[in-house]
Amino acid sequence: MSSRALAAPGTVYGAYPERRAALSQERRRGGERLAGARRFVAAVKSAAESGDFRGVRAGSTHEEAVEAFSRVVRTFARVKGIELHDTQLLAARIMLEGNLAEVATGEGKTYAMGLGAAVAALSGTPVHVITANDYLVRRDAELLRPVCDALGLTVGAIQSSQDRAARREQYACDITYCTASELAFDYLRDRVARGASSDLESRAARLTGDGADAPVLRGLCMALIDEADSCLIDDARVPLILAEAAPNPARDAYHREAVALAATLEAGRDYVCEPAVMQVHLTAASKARLEAEAAALPPRWRRRLAREEAVSTALAAQKLYRRDTHYLVDDGKVVIVDPGTGRIAAGRSWTGGLHQMIEIKEGLAPTPENVTRAQITYQRLFRRFWRLGGMSGTLAEARAELRSVYGLRVVAVPLRTPSRRVLLPTRILRDRDSQFDAVVARVREVVAAGRAVLVGTDSVAESQDLSERLSAAGIAHQVLNARMEAEEAAIVAEAGKPGRVTVATNMAGRGTDISLAPAVAERGGLHLICCQHNAAARIDRQLIGRTARRGDPGSAETILAANQPLISTLFPAWARRLLPENGLMNPRFLIRLGVRLPQWLAERRSRAARRAMLMADQAWDARNPAGIAAE
Repeated sequence: MSSRALAAPGTVYGAYPERRAALSQERRRGGERLAGARRFVAAVKSAAESGDFRGVRAGSTHEEAVEAFSRVVRTFARVKGIELHDTQLLAARIMLEGNLAEVATGEGKTYAMGLGAAVAALSGTPVHVITANDYLVRRDAELLRPVCDALGLTVGAIQSSQDRAARREQYACDITYCTASELAFDYLRDRVARGASSDLESRAARLTGDGADAPVLRGLCMALIDEADSCLIDDARVPLILAEAAPNPARDAYHREAVALAATLEAGRDYVCEPAVMQVHLTAASKARLEAEAAALPPRWRRRLAREEAVSTALAAQKLYRRDTHYLVDDGKVVIVDPGTGRIAAGRSWTGGLHQMIEIKEGLAPTPENVTRAQITYQRLFRRFWRLGGMSGTLAEARAELRSVYGLRVVAVPLRTPSRRVLLPTRILRDRDSQFDAVVARVREVVAAGRAVLVGTDSVAESQDLSERLSAAGIAHQVLNARMEAEEAAIVAEAGKPGRVTVATNMAGRGTDISLAPAVAERGGLHLICCQHNAAARIDRQLIGRTARRGDPGSAETILAANQPLISTLFPAWARRLLPENGLMNPRFLIRLGVRLPQWLAERRSRAARRAMLMADQAWDARNPAGIAAE
């Protein structure tokens, strides 16, 4: 790891370091990077065996970097009793060089991330470790703390419940674990608090102790991102907006009128739904009808574009956004379910009146719309870090976008032991009922063999539907979905016992190993049944990665329904009736046509949407150079 661009607050990078231009990386091939990292790991292992350490400050030379790695490796062994594997050292080295390491699920990413963070912190640069949720923030910080204590480093953890003073204290540590959203909103709050003040004014405020509005962050020096594809791709679909509530009764009435108008329109004649991108398009006939009806409505309905957008949004709220799939109703509030992870997206709301119209649909009082104070996208935020790296088990499919948007190259880390995963043929059945009947029969068969089963479903509603069918069949099981986030780690940790059946929504980035009982391993390991048809093949691979980890035995199969949203575009009703009773099983052309082609089209639309959002965000930033909305 070179010292180039290892930023820290001070005279060189300022009191609040951050990059203004996009990241610029060396153009070297991934194979060359991996070969160089292997040579580096060999040097580290040799130095760790000798244990001859002088004053370590990582980064300025190859020798110092070797020494820093060696010291941290030895400290892991002494304090935690853990011998880090070569693949973990490879992953840490790749990340610290400003790349993304593709590391298979179960290969020890948590400790590889801790190793990289500790080595970087020895150089004096503040390190942010980005992970999926508050639970993993707490857990990973506690796992690393004893090692850091022995190295003379401090570790902080950001939790959603902390106030501004507590956050400032945690960010002052050498290494701070946090979620991407908490980091982003703290950065936006800092920008609002700083306003258009200069770096000199910010330093003066720190020195004089004018502390209430002092920044909580120490700048954007280095970030290491766990599950990097989920953060940089899946979660980068909407801007993060720092806003304040602005009650507006006239706006509430406008939303109710839009919902009422939308209810009078007829599908096909007045509008066309596009579920793949969650949009509704009005026909020329409905636009003319709305124009005629606007004459009898308040003056705000006279603006054509605003009128059509409001009604389209109301239709999307009614026809496309489904309860227990896209959102939950919890304690009288609409709570968004993250489509990538299946978790509750706490504190997040839809914009453009969509959230309020869904509340009206559910018979709830609409929450006040927010007025934007500042906004940013993950694309723009993470490009502002002086050094950026990360890892995930599924990066290859997104390598082009990660390179073009973030300047990050993907380097694959080989498996520590050969994979023993068995992939069974994909099956496509006529409809959801046939699919779930097949799943129940398959679960009964696998449980009878003394193995454990994990079933991945699309949504909370479908996990509950399948649960009812399993109960009716007399099959004991455990459900894990967005309603049960607090019990998540315990449920996943128990999922490898004999006869255990776990029905879960998207398992990406759960962060807890499914440990196999010896009896399960002897009988073939964990069997995974994927009932999801995800919008990206990469997410399918994340789910399949839950089985056969670290050389364990295991198997996986996919059982789909031809009327699932993405597939149904290529399997119309007449074609579904032609499917055999036991389903279409793995004829390659039809599977590729019915499964992979819709995914490819959905991925292309998602990339285009993210690109458009980034351009809009950059335009917003150009209009608001201080980073906050104009008054």
